[in-house]
Amino acid sequence: MDLRKIKKLIDLLEESNLAEIEIKEGEESVRLARMPKANYAAAAPAYAPAPADARPAAPMPMPSPSASATGGSAKPAANAHPEGHVLRAPMVGTFYTSPSPDKPAFVSLGQAVKAGETLAIIEAMKMFNPIEADVSGTVLAVLTESGLPVEFDQPLFVIG
Repeated sequence: MDLRKIKKLIDLLEESNLAEIEIKEGEESVRLARMPKANYAAAAPAYAPAPADARPAAPMPMPSPSASATGGSAKPAANAHPEGHVLRAPMVGTFYTSPSPDKPAFVSLGQAVKAGETLAIIEAMKMFNPIEADVSGTVLAVLTESGLPVEFDQPLFVIG
């Protein structure tokens, strides 16, 4: 693929609100993904009211270092999770704990799981991708809520 075309794709990605773009020309394919910047994380809640309530607590941890018990619970909860294997998001998308809103969750806290068992799904580009346990153990923590967007490599579960 021509370098000029790739540069043009980069420009298109920067000008749009897209997180990633993939183009295929015959045997060749190019996939570009935007890495989230600090200012994008602050701007994202403006489009999604539900995360807007949760996210402002994280950027304001200034009282938290002097007194971690006061008002800083959102920041430590994101970083301080039980010891164990952390299962991370393999893609960007919307995280769901159940196959549909009227169905029970795939797994619950404290449940024993086997490697290969479906723990959740991530919707990306209208495709529902199963998130499977890569180790056997017990679900010690679910680190995000159903229906919220997740980023690539974001911690989702702790399995011990």
